[in-house]
Amino acid sequence: MVNLSLYSIKAVILLDAEGNRVLAKYYDAEQTTLKQQKQFEKGLFDKTKRAQGEVILYDNQVVVYRSNIDIFFYVVGSMEENELILLSMLNAFYDAVSTLLRYQVEKRSIMDNLDLVILCLDETVDGGIILETDSNAIVSRVSKPRMDMVDIPFSEQTLLQAYQTAKDKFANQLLR
Repeated sequence: MVNLSLYSIKAVILLDAEGNRVLAKYYDAEQTTLKQQKQFEKGLFDKTKRAQGEVILYDNQVVVYRSNIDIFFYVVGSMEENELILLSMLNAFYDAVSTLLRYQVEKRSIMDNLDLVILCLDETVDGGIILETDSNAIVSRVSKPRMDMVDIPFSEQTLLQAYQTAKDKFANQLLR
């Protein structure tokens, strides 16, 4: 049977080097309980932790994955789904995360910037439908353009903006 649905992604999962969940979004009703999700993730990790491939069949589903240092990226699709489509989505998501994290894709940097990673995932996939496969477009949507803090009066800046302004000015003074 030919899969003519836009709903091609069943789940996107990020696991650390021990198989613990860092981030998981399920778009399918098959794994409804947390126990089922954890069991699926444990079996998936056990099957791929030493493998060198990119695509596997697991639990009657196509899984494409990629690992880096201490983090594993998984994209799960149905048995009829095209692996190349899943792989292009995974590569776009991974490249966008890598760019946003300044090419330091590891568990600690992902945990420190989890908000950006989740936004990146939401810009890539929505409800199981692939929205974007261009990593540059994803990055441009997720990263906000940096406003020049010098133009905003110090009293009108948020605490984070004031901290960033002070940090930038201090760094500029040190580099002179």
